[in-house]
Amino acid sequence: MTDRVPASGTVHWVGAGLSTGSGLAALCATADRVLLWHRTADRAAGALAGLGLTGRAEPRALTPDALAAALDPGDVVVSMLPASGHAGLLAVCARAGAHFACSSYVSPDLLAHGEAARAAGLTVLAETGLDPGIDHLFAHSLIGRARARIGAHTPASYRLTSYCGGVPAVPNDFRYRFSWAPFGVLNALRTPARYLQDGTETTAGRPWEATRPLVLDGETFEAYPNRDSIPFIAHYGLPAAWTPRTFVRGTLRLAGWLKAWEPVFKELTTGDDERIAALARELAAAHPTTRADRDRVVLSVRLEVDAGAGRQWTGAYLLDVTGDAVESAMARCVSLPLALGVRHILDGSLPAGLQRAAQTPQRADRWLGELADEGLRFTLTLGQ
Repeated sequence: MTDRVPASGTVHWVGAGLSTGSGLAALCATADRVLLWHRTADRAAGALAGLGLTGRAEPRALTPDALAAALDPGDVVVSMLPASGHAGLLAVCARAGAHFACSSYVSPDLLAHGEAARAAGLTVLAETGLDPGIDHLFAHSLIGRARARIGAHTPASYRLTSYCGGVPAVPNDFRYRFSWAPFGVLNALRTPARYLQDGTETTAGRPWEATRPLVLDGETFEAYPNRDSIPFIAHYGLPAAWTPRTFVRGTLRLAGWLKAWEPVFKELTTGDDERIAALARELAAAHPTTRADRDRVVLSVRLEVDAGAGRQWTGAYLLDVTGDAVESAMARCVSLPLALGVRHILDGSLPAGLQRAAQTPQRADRWLGELADEGLRFTLTLGQ
């Protein structure tokens, strides 16, 4: 097995979109050198100025050749590009002997590079943002606590729910605020959701039709499943002696969202790809996000384990963050855990190969403590 390529101390942050926030500032304080790559050097410089980081990171104009020429073995490339842009950056990293990190879900491209990266001594870090990312940390932490209390070999049933949403801090008529590309939001709603509900594997062809009310800290939200929850039962390492009754990963929206979006759902049901792309543009124009707007991120992960004979365990994490004039809540919650993961690439504590935000309860608890130290606040409730 090839030894892990030691990190050089240089970080290349690629892209400065809506999710770039205080995580970049955290890296500027810890890495030896940080370069911000954007469409032009002027736009990169402007992004740095907006974050108060002028002089702390170097602005660069992004082209494949320019990035490739700037990479040295052991550098870390952080991709803030859309998921479709990761494959090209991974290929550049492989040729240069550089590590790679992103907040996106593990894709076939990332999986394909995982084993090759391990053999080459390179770390490929994914699912290290908000959702996916902090949700994984919460889930692993809860599972570790429940395992310690109930016992991994004790027969039990469990319910695990994980819901996350970016919403307007001040509710509007649309009951939503676009914190990522409208076309991506609409396409996610067109993707069937697979999950476990009351012991039965269920697929919602139209995820919004599975929306239900969810009360968090006295406030009622609307929640629906998304993507494919089932593989995460294995990813989370739940004990084989425990039987899942409910396992759902999904999305949170403000109360009233289902009603407000009825015209959108009608279009999603009948429209083709061209129409949906046009609808995305129309919605972006009709519901623009201004500098005065404030967003809010809410993430709830809850685990209930029942071993019978009165042996029960319940735990829940809740994160509720509102953006401010400095950065959005979404940027803070995506960029801070990603920067934390990059710091652990730099210090050598993440092994080579494909890694996710948390793969053990021990790592989850350690990372959650470090995120709290960075000022990210969340609550843990046990026994209710």
